[in-house]
Amino acid sequence: MEVFNNINKIVKDDLVQVITPGSRVSIAAACFSIYAYKELKRQLSQIDSLRFIFTSPTFVAEKSPKEKREFYIPRLHRERSLYGTEFEVKLRNELTQKAIAKECAEWIRRKVRFKSNSTQEGMGGFLNVQTGDQQLTYMP
Repeated sequence: MEVFNNINKIVKDDLVQVITPGSRVSIAAACFSIYAYKELKRQLSQIDSLRFIFTSPTFVAEKSPKEKREFYIPRLHRERSLYGTEFEVKLRNELTQKAIAKECAEWIRRKVRFKSNSTQEGMGGFLNVQTGDQQLTYMP
């Protein structure tokens, strides 16, 4: 068994090597991240399929209210900075989010099937990559 601590040994680096054209990927997790898609975009575009299971009853029993996003950059702090505040730099770095989300949505339509755990039973997370006869499973 190999241990990944995501500091010295990163799961993403291993997945870059393991996911090959025609791989089938299965994931059970609490959420799906477009940022994970962005990091593995080249590999994920070549897979055969991805099955994603939400481990909690997402979209089934939970009805959470939508929250409005607000950004507030204090004026005094903003005026002190000539090159951009930490908030402006962070927001500038996120300007590509819409483009990544569009690419991810198109990939999802072609390759992904989502399911949700509709039982009241707990479900652990995992990631499984199957390439030909080889099968690798990652667990938290």
